[in-house]
Amino acid sequence: MLSPPADSAEERVYARVTRRLLPFLAACYLVAYVDRVNVSFAKLHMLADLGMSEAAYGFGAGVFFVGYFLFELPSNLALHRVGARVWIARIMVTWGLVSGCMALTGTLAQLTGLGTDTVFYLLRFLLGIAEAGFFPGVLLYLNYWYPSHRQSRAVAWLLAAQPLAFVLGAPISGAIMQRFGGVHGLYDWQWLFLLEAAPALLFAIGVLLYLDDGIDDAAWLAHGERRLLKERLVLEARTKHDHSLRMLFAMKALWLFTAIYLLIVMGVYGINFWLPSIIQKTGVRSVLSIGWITALSYLVSAVVAVLISRRAEQRNEKRWHAAAAAAVGGASLALSAAFADNTWLTVGCVTLASTGGLVSMSLFWSFPGSLLVGAGVAAGLAAINSVGNLGGFIGPYLLGGLTDSLGSTAVGIGVLGGFMVVAGGLIAATCKDYGILSAQSSQHGE
Repeated sequence: MLSPPADSAEERVYARVTRRLLPFLAACYLVAYVDRVNVSFAKLHMLADLGMSEAAYGFGAGVFFVGYFLFELPSNLALHRVGARVWIARIMVTWGLVSGCMALTGTLAQLTGLGTDTVFYLLRFLLGIAEAGFFPGVLLYLNYWYPSHRQSRAVAWLLAAQPLAFVLGAPISGAIMQRFGGVHGLYDWQWLFLLEAAPALLFAIGVLLYLDDGIDDAAWLAHGERRLLKERLVLEARTKHDHSLRMLFAMKALWLFTAIYLLIVMGVYGINFWLPSIIQKTGVRSVLSIGWITALSYLVSAVVAVLISRRAEQRNEKRWHAAAAAAVGGASLALSAAFADNTWLTVGCVTLASTGGLVSMSLFWSFPGSLLVGAGVAAGLAAINSVGNLGGFIGPYLLGGLTDSLGSTAVGIGVLGGFMVVAGGLIAATCKDYGILSAQSSQHGE
């Protein structure tokens, strides 16, 4: 599937759309990601303060994705029905409130008589329910504006919010914990959850005021610009299929994409939920220093991932770029376990692993959009993301369990890296062009 030629006027229109949408959407995703993974910084002191084990933390960090899995598909279908503005704002309000309640884990355990571990699990599960549909909802929203051949670069900018959540969030998290610990009788990690929950509520207001539900509502575009954007989407829609849910879930391509994403996510969230702890184990003791080192690692990952994704889109070759990125990222993650006593070698390997994960995911998300349209793409993106994100439960829980059993993170990190390598192999062996398995399978909806 080749990209259609585009003149300079068309490029200017899409550049205008990108400038209008991507910085704001990426900022929203950054806020969501901070609230999802700031538990990795809270962990540095929270486990001792609440008497929790590594395995309990791993289960709680990952159970977020069980709630996410259960409510992802209905959330995305609701967005398709009621409109992006209202639904994305609703998601941000609910996750902000639940994230702030994480600060009350110990208090809620005392009030309810439940164990601390149980309350932690419940809050993480509720956070997953609250945030369900945000990322696939934004992906669906991009499908309302961009044809599939233009989506990879947009998704790369969106996914750059993941590492930027650490670039900005890591030093801020470290500073909050270092500055506010003990203030008004609250632990440092309690202040972390409370202060970092507030931006989600503020951005929810911004979503209602700033976003449009689609091209027809974009008063900031001229009539001719809106017509051009709609014509491009109509032209591409002729080559895609709007399947019923039954037909959609019978597609072999859908389950292949889901398996690939599951394997990538297992490695990526192993990094995200454990990187501060991995750095701490190399001998770094200051929480603020850990924050800055984490930020540097993710900054490099963000920049390199955007550049590689841009190169892949310009060359119109995503399959091998995605496969190589996943394989190299996984191998680097496994190799990082060999340098557990050297901070900078460990950080170098994990940075390469994070870059590989980001590149493979940003390219991967253009695959489903090349096959589906309408409600089919809404359901397909949600299904892939929800099932695939169970890797965010399996990976941290597996790493936590192996760490408790063996007294070391080395084996668990190696296993998670291996999953990413397998994902790269699957992409190379089965995904052609933009994820269309074959001309025949595309035509028959297999």
